[in-house]
Amino acid sequence: MNSVKERLEALGLTLPKAASPVANYVPFVRSGNLVIVSGQICFGPDGKLSDAHKGKLGAEVSNEAGIEAAKLCALNVLAQIEAAVGDLDRGVVQCVRLGGFINAVPTFSALAPIMNGASDLMVAVLGDKGRHARSTVGVAELPLDAAVEVEAMFEVA
Repeated sequence: MNSVKERLEALGLTLPKAASPVANYVPFVRSGNLVIVSGQICFGPDGKLSDAHKGKLGAEVSNEAGIEAAKLCALNVLAQIEAAVGDLDRGVVQCVRLGGFINAVPTFSALAPIMNGASDLMVAVLGDKGRHARSTVGVAELPLDAAVEVEAMFEVA
Protein backbone atom coordinates (compact mmCIF):
# COMPACT_ATOMS: atom_id res chain seq x y z
CA MET A 1 0.00 0.00 0.00
CA ASN A 2 2.35 2.69 -1.23
CA SER A 3 0.35 4.99 -3.48
CA VAL A 4 -1.34 8.12 -2.21
CA LYS A 5 -4.67 6.86 -3.53
CA GLU A 6 -4.30 3.58 -1.62
CA ARG A 7 -3.35 5.43 1.58
CA LEU A 8 -6.36 7.72 1.24
CA GLU A 9 -8.67 4.73 0.65
CA ALA A 10 -7.23 2.93 3.69
CA LEU A 11 -8.06 6.02 5.76
CA GLY A 12 -11.57 6.13 4.30
CA LEU A 13 -10.85 9.44 2.56
CA THR A 14 -11.05 10.84 -0.94
CA LEU A 15 -9.61 14.09 -2.19
CA PRO A 16 -12.22 16.78 -2.75
CA LYS A 17 -12.36 18.89 -5.87
CA ALA A 18 -9.83 21.72 -5.57
CA ALA A 19 -11.70 24.78 -4.28
CA SER A 20 -11.85 27.90 -6.42
CA PRO A 21 -10.63 31.15 -4.87
CA VAL A 22 -13.27 33.43 -3.39
CA ALA A 23 -11.32 36.69 -3.77
CA ASN A 24 -8.48 38.23 -5.80
CA TYR A 25 -5.87 35.47 -5.47
CA VAL A 26 -4.95 32.15 -7.04
CA PRO A 27 -5.20 28.82 -5.20
CA PHE A 28 -1.53 28.02 -5.78
CA VAL A 29 1.58 29.43 -7.42
CA ARG A 30 4.33 27.33 -8.94
CA SER A 31 7.80 28.87 -8.95
CA GLY A 32 10.53 26.55 -10.18
CA ASN A 33 10.31 23.39 -8.12
CA LEU A 34 8.13 24.93 -5.40
CA VAL A 35 4.35 25.12 -5.20
CA ILE A 36 2.88 27.47 -2.60
CA VAL A 37 -0.73 26.67 -1.75
CA SER A 38 -2.97 29.50 -0.56
CA GLY A 39 -4.71 29.02 2.77
CA GLN A 40 -7.38 26.33 2.63
CA ILE A 41 -10.25 26.36 5.08
CA CYS A 42 -12.07 23.29 6.39
CA PHE A 43 -14.58 22.69 3.61
CA GLY A 44 -15.98 19.17 3.80
CA PRO A 45 -16.35 16.67 0.95
CA ASP A 46 -19.57 18.43 -0.08
CA GLY A 47 -17.66 21.71 -0.53
CA LYS A 48 -19.42 23.29 2.43
CA LEU A 49 -18.31 24.48 5.84
CA SER A 50 -19.96 22.39 8.57
CA ASP A 51 -21.45 24.16 11.58
CA ALA A 52 -19.16 21.99 13.74
CA HIS A 53 -16.17 23.67 12.08
CA LYS A 54 -17.35 27.26 12.47
CA GLY A 55 -16.32 29.47 15.36
CA LYS A 56 -13.56 29.57 17.91
CA LEU A 57 -11.55 26.88 19.61
CA GLY A 58 -11.90 27.34 23.35
CA ALA A 59 -15.53 28.43 22.88
CA GLU A 60 -18.10 26.83 20.56
CA VAL A 61 -15.67 24.51 18.69
CA SER A 62 -14.45 21.43 20.56
CA ASN A 63 -10.86 20.25 20.35
CA GLU A 64 -12.03 17.11 18.50
CA ALA A 65 -13.90 19.22 15.92
CA GLY A 66 -10.83 21.46 15.59
CA ILE A 67 -8.60 18.48 14.84
CA GLU A 68 -11.11 17.24 12.27
CA ALA A 69 -11.21 20.74 10.73
CA ALA A 70 -7.41 20.72 10.43
CA LYS A 71 -7.60 17.33 8.67
CA LEU A 72 -10.13 18.73 6.21
CA CYS A 73 -7.82 21.68 5.53
CA ALA A 74 -4.99 19.24 4.79
CA LEU A 75 -7.20 17.32 2.36
CA ASN A 76 -8.03 20.58 0.61
CA VAL A 77 -4.31 21.43 0.45
CA LEU A 78 -3.65 18.04 -1.16
CA ALA A 79 -6.43 18.68 -3.68
CA GLN A 80 -4.71 21.93 -4.68
CA ILE A 81 -1.33 20.22 -4.99
CA GLU A 82 -2.91 17.54 -7.16
CA ALA A 83 -4.37 20.30 -9.36
CA ALA A 84 -0.89 21.82 -9.61
CA VAL A 85 1.11 18.68 -10.43
CA GLY A 86 -1.45 16.15 -11.66
CA ASP A 87 -0.11 13.06 -9.90
CA LEU A 88 0.69 13.21 -6.20
CA ASP A 89 2.87 10.11 -6.29
CA ARG A 90 5.17 11.34 -9.05
CA GLY A 91 4.75 15.09 -8.62
CA VAL A 92 5.36 15.60 -4.89
CA VAL A 93 8.97 15.47 -3.74
CA GLN A 94 8.36 16.84 -0.23
CA CYS A 95 5.87 18.79 1.84
CA VAL A 96 8.25 21.54 2.92
CA ARG A 97 6.05 23.59 5.25
CA LEU A 98 2.56 23.89 6.68
CA GLY A 99 1.25 27.06 8.24
CA GLY A 100 -1.75 26.74 10.51
CA PHE A 101 -4.17 29.43 11.61
CA ILE A 102 -6.48 28.49 14.47
CA ASN A 103 -9.54 30.65 15.12
CA ALA A 104 -9.34 30.72 18.91
CA VAL A 105 -10.24 32.68 22.01
CA PRO A 106 -7.22 34.58 23.39
CA THR A 107 -6.73 32.14 26.27
CA PHE A 108 -6.74 28.98 24.12
CA SER A 109 -3.21 27.54 24.29
CA ALA A 110 -3.70 24.07 22.72
CA LEU A 111 -2.95 25.28 19.19
CA ALA A 112 -0.32 22.65 18.37
CA PRO A 113 -2.55 19.63 19.07
CA ILE A 114 -5.24 21.09 16.80
CA MET A 115 -2.73 21.62 13.98
CA ASN A 116 -1.50 18.05 14.48
CA GLY A 117 -4.69 17.01 12.69
CA ALA A 118 -3.26 18.48 9.47
CA SER A 119 0.33 17.37 10.12
CA ASP A 120 -0.66 13.80 11.00
CA LEU A 121 -2.83 13.52 7.90
CA MET A 122 -0.05 14.82 5.65
CA VAL A 123 2.34 12.13 6.96
CA ALA A 124 -0.33 9.41 6.83
CA VAL A 125 -1.06 10.19 3.18
CA LEU A 126 2.41 11.09 1.85
CA GLY A 127 4.64 9.02 4.17
CA ASP A 128 8.07 10.54 4.69
CA LYS A 129 7.35 13.01 1.86
CA GLY A 130 4.72 14.48 4.18
CA ARG A 131 7.13 15.42 7.00
CA HIS A 132 7.40 19.18 7.13
CA ALA A 133 8.40 22.31 9.00
CA ARG A 134 5.45 24.09 10.58
CA SER A 135 4.15 27.26 12.18
CA THR A 136 0.88 27.48 14.07
CA VAL A 137 -0.74 30.67 15.30
CA GLY A 138 -3.98 31.58 16.99
CA VAL A 139 -6.00 34.25 15.23
CA ALA A 140 -9.02 36.39 16.09
CA GLU A 141 -11.04 35.53 12.95
CA LEU A 142 -10.87 33.48 9.76
CA PRO A 143 -12.83 33.70 6.50
CA LEU A 144 -16.43 32.42 6.80
CA ASP A 145 -15.80 31.97 10.56
CA ALA A 146 -13.84 28.77 9.81
CA ALA A 147 -12.19 27.16 12.81
CA VAL A 148 -8.93 26.37 10.99
CA GLU A 149 -7.03 27.43 7.86
CA VAL A 150 -3.86 25.77 6.53
CA GLU A 151 -1.40 27.01 3.91
CA ALA A 152 1.46 24.95 2.48
CA MET A 153 4.66 24.82 0.47
CA PHE A 154 5.75 21.75 -1.51
CA GLU A 155 8.82 20.79 -3.45
CA VAL A 156 7.63 19.20 -6.70
CA ALA A 157 9.21 17.32 -9.58
